[in-house]
Amino acid sequence: MKLHTLRPAKGATKKEKRIGRGEASGKGGTSTKGNKGQQARTGYQSKLGHEGGQMPIQRRIPKRGFKNHDRTEYKVFNLGQVEELSSKYGITDFSMEVLFMNGLINRTDKVKILANGEIKSKITFKVNAASAKAKTAIEAAGGSLEILK
Repeated sequence: MKLHTLRPAKGATKKEKRIGRGEASGKGGTSTKGNKGQQARTGYQSKLGHEGGQMPIQRRIPKRGFKNHDRTEYKVFNLGQVEELSSKYGITDFSMEVLFMNGLINRTDKVKILANGEIKSKITFKVNAASAKAKTAIEAAGGSLEILK
């Protein structure tokens, strides 16, 4: 085998389709665009969602409800979960960095503490939000709560 004898496998390469180059190309006449109409003309651009005169799907389907784009999504931890996590991972400082390092949240997540469950251990919290009941429960257990912005 020599370099000058190397060829692609049979059927691996195809001839380029030369549209608009006369009858000899095998694509002559209308150049594969069919007969007349908007799509056969030069400069044709289809608008997004255009269905050729049929009522488009975004107008056929009824609209329901409302989605607030300004809503803040929180990763929620209940006090019962916090107690389990503190015993499992040995967490005494419940901050964003510690949660991220343990793989409990993503880098951009915001954390909120809710009061479901009981907390017995003294834990320092540095989170984005907490409910009023959770705040009183944390302080009653001897912990502290700092709200980050």
